Amino acid sequence: MNTTLLQEAKEFITSCYQELNRPQIEIDERIDSITKQIESTGTYEHTSFEIDYGAKVSWRNSNRCIGRLFWDQMHTFDKRKLKTEEEIFEAILAHMAYATNGGRIRPSISVFAPQKENERISIWNHQLIRYAGYTTPDGVLGDPASISFTEKCMELGWEPKYGKFDILPIVIQINDHAPKLFELPKDAALEVEIRHPEYKWFEGLHLKWHGVPFISDMALEIGGIRYSAAPFNGWYMGTEIGARNLADEDRYNMLPQIASLMGLDTKSSITLWKDKALVELNIAVLHSFREDGVSIVDHHTAAQQFKKFEEKEIESGRPVTGNWAWLIPPVSPATTHIFHKPYKNDIVKPNYFYQPRPY
Repeated sequence: MNTTLLQEAKEFITSCYQELNRPQIEIDERIDSITKQIESTGTYEHTSFEIDYGAKVSWRNSNRCIGRLFWDQMHTFDKRKLKTEEEIFEAILAHMAYATNGGRIRPSISVFAPQKENERISIWNHQLIRYAGYTTPDGVLGDPASISFTEKCMELGWEPKYGKFDILPIVIQINDHAPKLFELPKDAALEVEIRHPEYKWFEGLHLKWHGVPFISDMALEIGGIRYSAAPFNGWYMGTEIGARNLADEDRYNMLPQIASLMGLDTKSSITLWKDKALVELNIAVLHSFREDGVSIVDHHTAAQQFKKFEEKEIESGRPVTGNWAWLIPPVSPATTHIFHKPYKNDIVKPNYFYQPRPY
């Protein structure tokens, strides 16, 4: 019998049922049932409420996430019974529509069939909405982070548009079958045109970003069972877009152009032109999302929310784990309490885990 799986199952069930105030007899009966399943089949199946609890607590245990205060608000779509790529894609579209909610974003997760010895569902996309990146004779067009995946999509038959913000298709693979490619409908992705409250020339940059971050390449692990396809979403912290996606030199690298339009001296770093341009880009992102009614949080508010999360966890008798390098915001980190605190980066399960690329 798989004793490691049984041990992880016991730990999860005990923790889950105790937190949900289930009686001890129910815990004992459930563990007995799981033990028999593992003895006869080598694995076991979660109930729907165990999946829901496991997904929520995985968010609570995510050391890199600053937005964990809202862990218990996640909505779970239990889609373990779906068998085909087409069914999975339809479920993804339903998840996206529910989560997007016209801009009032709802944290959600879709859990597909668990990974077994010769069975695995893979969503090739890093995020369900991601912009293409093309290598051209004149340099990179679009998002440099997406170049390899864009090339794979083209190999699978996707027609490139050669634009700066082309939404990539969804690629789904079941077991060792050939991957299938699905184009997202035009209304599936909510996008925000980025403009600035003061600088009218900002609109001429023709920048935009999608409204919802749907992470789709991480595995969800609950009680020893791994779900290789479990896309989930929260909402953006402004700096993810304004200080990373649109600002990083190896992404859209917009700071030099913004600084130039601001009339800043970019010849010397002593003028802090990057800092000035970075702040205005982040102001533009927050302004645009708020004006369009799309959920977003600034990094100062997010840090305060994380402080409240820490307090609630301590009240509940749970130690707060965290990856400091990921928790501090990329803009003015020393203005937040997180910068001045140490965190233990201990991995607690259930949790979300990175997994090897399937391509």
